[in-house]
Amino acid sequence: MASAATVPSPAPQKLHPSDISSIKDFAESIAGSAIPSTYHSITEGRDDVADELAASLPVIDLSLLTSTDPVIHAGAVRELGRACQDWGFFLLINHGISESLIEDVVKKSLEFHNLPFEEKNEFNDEGMFAPIRYGTSALPHGIGETVHYWRDYLKITTFPEFNFPNKPPGFKEVGYDYSRKIRAAARTLLQGISESLGLEPNTIVESTNFDSGFQKFQVNLYPPCPQPDLTLGLPAHTDNGFLTLLIQNGIGGLQLKHEGKWVNVTPLPNCIIVNTGDQLEVVSNGRYKSIWHRVVVNERVTRVSLALGNGPPYDQEIGPLPQLLEKEKPVFRSITYREFLKLQQKVRCDNKPRGLEELRIKPQD
Repeated sequence: MASAATVPSPAPQKLHPSDISSIKDFAESIAGSAIPSTYHSITEGRDDVADELAASLPVIDLSLLTSTDPVIHAGAVRELGRACQDWGFFLLINHGISESLIEDVVKKSLEFHNLPFEEKNEFNDEGMFAPIRYGTSALPHGIGETVHYWRDYLKITTFPEFNFPNKPPGFKEVGYDYSRKIRAAARTLLQGISESLGLEPNTIVESTNFDSGFQKFQVNLYPPCPQPDLTLGLPAHTDNGFLTLLIQNGIGGLQLKHEGKWVNVTPLPNCIIVNTGDQLEVVSNGRYKSIWHRVVVNERVTRVSLALGNGPPYDQEIGPLPQLLEKEKPVFRSITYREFLKLQQKVRCDNKPRGLEELRIKPQD
């Protein structure tokens, strides 16, 4: 009896990435065909995920951190310090942001990505310091990216000056309300983190000029992918800034690296996912590390995430807190936030480790 014929795998698309201006539109057009080889970005197995660790992700209750009861507050500070030191990721509950506002800002974010490309392209990415940037993949076109990622993005500077697209209707209003509430939550967390380091609550806020600092409102869209085992939505990376606060539309995909293993981040209802950033690792003199994380995609449903990064002003010099250096040597050299962002982009283009390693003080230094 003749053996059954083997059905060949579809050949990868021969499109050049510069021809793909929107992953959403491209994914809808290929109808299950193979993706371009330049999107083959998986370098570590997706199956090597430690699901047993997912339930151990710390949960921080913001209402306990703001309690006027000194015993309750002190306990919350200790829990926050452990979460930053052991994981660099935690789930924030009782944060005071209404579920309806979270639902509205996610809904409007999806509506933006569902606009016709011509309308979104009015905000075409003109470089990392542009106030509103719409684009696709991971890096702006033309700066040397050789591997591409299954993502469309909208990046907006919302603090200290508030910028926002004027479409779809209502997006700007909920964006303003949500970004300000997130900024307040980040400030409260930084006060607790200062205390966990044995410092006064406002030490990080005041020494870094946080109240005049930078906030980036980033909306990521990850459409269904016909070959999710070959590509990533975002590669492994660490975030710049002090803290990133993230919500999503109920679709998983975020993974963090903990003790050498990838762990799925499974949020609780109405919680906010928080992770520590590069500048927090610097000011804590290496005590609270910025954690590697990535985004995997799926072939069934669209994932939307809103990640709001909170950092210092562009021209603020950031180094280890002087109060910590009274008892220990500096781990990192100081640099302005603007120069760090340029450095970070350069090392990504050069396919080197994260930019923070360029600031690490070596023994011979």
